[in-house]
Amino acid sequence: MKYYTSTTQFNCGIDLHARQMYVCLMDPAGKKLVHTNIKNNDFAYFLKLIQPYRHDLTVCCECMFGWYWLADACLQAGLTFVLAHALYLKAIHGGKNKNDRIDSEKLAHLLRANLIPPAYVYPAALRPLRALWRQRLCYVWRRAELLCRIQSHELAHIGPLAQRLEAKFGGNKFKANTVLAIKLARAVYFMLKTKTVFDSQRLIAALARN
Repeated sequence: MKYYTSTTQFNCGIDLHARQMYVCLMDPAGKKLVHTNIKNNDFAYFLKLIQPYRHDLTVCCECMFGWYWLADACLQAGLTFVLAHALYLKAIHGGKNKNDRIDSEKLAHLLRANLIPPAYVYPAALRPLRALWRQRLCYVWRRAELLCRIQSHELAHIGPLAQRLEAKFGGNKFKANTVLAIKLARAVYFMLKTKTVFDSQRLIAALARN
């Protein structure tokens, strides 16, 4: 895992949310110089707070859905900005005590100690395409989840028939499962050959005949 190396004297961790951001700014020794919540994500007020340190400052926030505006605002203000990879960051600083104040302080400490796993900061021109990819991926996940639920519901009806097969074969579960596997394999072959959807009723009827 690669970590971001901060080259500035002061480091600022921001726990960013949709309507507020908790800011923690530290000196090289880890002393907190600014540690406060900024409501409504007032970036102009943020600049006033960090004014004495902005000449040599790095700003860091976690890669969540609302980071775009902060990255752009820091760029326009001439501030060094680093985006922390959310998954790797969680593996590093995971702890039981967690709130906005603590998280902002942890970000600042990790940034100061060169332990921030960086994420790629997409340029503004590529963000609409990235958003489209994320939306499509979300649709694919939801469709897969729905299919799994439907199939689980349908296959649940097969359970009693499988138990009846086992009883028919004198408790021989291996033989009962073999018959069931053959029926499922034939069903899959039929679906692929005829390009039709899974019909649980046909499978249940075929199992009932055994």
